[in-house]
Amino acid sequence: MDTRAIDLRSDTVTRPTAAMREAMARAEVGDDVYGEDPTAIRLEAEVAAILGKEAGLFVPSGTMGNQLSILGHCRAGDEVVVGEGSHSVWYESGAGAALAGVQFALAGRGGLFDAAELALAIKPPQHWYPRTSLVAIEDTHNRAGGRVWPLEQLRAVAALARERGLALHLDGARLWNACVASGTEPAERAAPFDSVTVCLSKGLGAPVGSVLCGTRSFIDGARRHRKMLGGGMRQVGVLAAAGLYALAHHRARLAEDHHNARAFAEAFGVSSVETNIVNVDLSVDAERVCARARELGLLIGASGPQRIRAVTHLDVDRAAVLRAAEILRAAVASA
Repeated sequence: MDTRAIDLRSDTVTRPTAAMREAMARAEVGDDVYGEDPTAIRLEAEVAAILGKEAGLFVPSGTMGNQLSILGHCRAGDEVVVGEGSHSVWYESGAGAALAGVQFALAGRGGLFDAAELALAIKPPQHWYPRTSLVAIEDTHNRAGGRVWPLEQLRAVAALARERGLALHLDGARLWNACVASGTEPAERAAPFDSVTVCLSKGLGAPVGSVLCGTRSFIDGARRHRKMLGGGMRQVGVLAAAGLYALAHHRARLAEDHHNARAFAEAFGVSSVETNIVNVDLSVDAERVCARARELGLLIGASGPQRIRAVTHLDVDRAAVLRAAEILRAAVASA
């Protein structure tokens, strides 16, 4: 791959800054499987405090965080209610079925849903139906174009779930973006949920890792499931240090990514950009456009037969984003 190419495929492609690498090199470490890595312990406590939860668990990925939550809240044969295009359905390799033995029910359209739509998705409590046990919300919603859940809508959905005796999980891979875009605090958005996963390796720019948070008893169970899945990471403080640095230095700057995403979107007449993800609908084959864009120096991904997704992040400044828009226009024209 040409390292000089502008890369808008995802905010996961960022590389550690020099200062982050220095923090990683200086990290105090111990064996985390024994609970002795001080940097991992500090990261878990800090994220839990930010989210208003009792405890946290450092995991290699948001996918593992989501799957640990499903394992903790569900039994085999249960059903999880999610929004259309949910990450757990699209991008986790069928792990919900393979690992936890659950199936998914979709509520609403476009990724978000309201309380009435949730009510329609919950199965009645007869023994011939799967048992609805968990509602999982994704905020921001990836496939919907980085949409932010309106706080009152989120609370109403959570209230109905509680009324029906269901557990609640927040897939907050880009919760930091949702908070910056909406002017709300992470603990405020996380408050209704039994478990919350937040990523450090997307908008915050750490090289790897997420943190799963919840009650102490829930996290204790998740720690055991993490070990089952091969997620015991020993001297993981070198990675946790990157997450601590990212939390301290890269959260506020997410607003810059949002501004850059809107600038990119304006070039294609897209007006519905809320955070750092832009969906561009085309009248030509998206994969062919992506291939041509790569030849011209832009890495970008297709998220549908005629849809392109661009994601801004800390490794692309405004000039690069505007140049990327020019390249994509040329790629579309030649396709």
